[in-house]
Amino acid sequence: MSGISFKTQWLYAVVFLARYVDVLTDFISVYNTVMKLVFIASSAMIVWWMRMDRVVSRSYDKQLDTFRHYFLVAGSLALALLLNEKFTFKEILWAFSIYLEAVAILPQLVLLQRSGNVDNLTGQYVFFLGAYRAFYILNWIYRYFTEAYFSRWIACVSGLVQTALYADFFYYYFISWKNNAKLKLPA
Repeated sequence: MSGISFKTQWLYAVVFLARYVDVLTDFISVYNTVMKLVFIASSAMIVWWMRMDRVVSRSYDKQLDTFRHYFLVAGSLALALLLNEKFTFKEILWAFSIYLEAVAILPQLVLLQRSGNVDNLTGQYVFFLGAYRAFYILNWIYRYFTEAYFSRWIACVSGLVQTALYADFFYYYFISWKNNAKLKLPA
């Protein structure tokens, strides 16, 4: 767990629980249901291991993971109550999960900045989390021109914000990769 933020992992578990609550009420396909359950179960297991497993939790540096993540939850919930496409329980939970996912990486980025040096595996983990969102944006652009598809505005704005949060990390990641050096973030 060295270099990994428990708070970010906890936030992602909350994101998937809120986003996929419809698994209890709506059936789309077996694949869709299984994938939602896998996302929920895997994120819950990661949080459980990080908190309960003594071997894993020994490597967790609580002094560096001090971001007040509850502010992100409260802000995302307030935003979901104010800015949603339909004022229904499931729609508010969906908007909440989208807003929270956009900022869930902040505790991880702050932890990495406080630690200064970033392990190779941790750096790649954060890079690929950001790349996943950047590819989502490319997918939206592609689908807009080929299918006349436009994603919901909440997802688009939140996706852009989330990708922007990674910009600084991407910069230092590429500099270290280009120079074949260990990734170091400014304090």
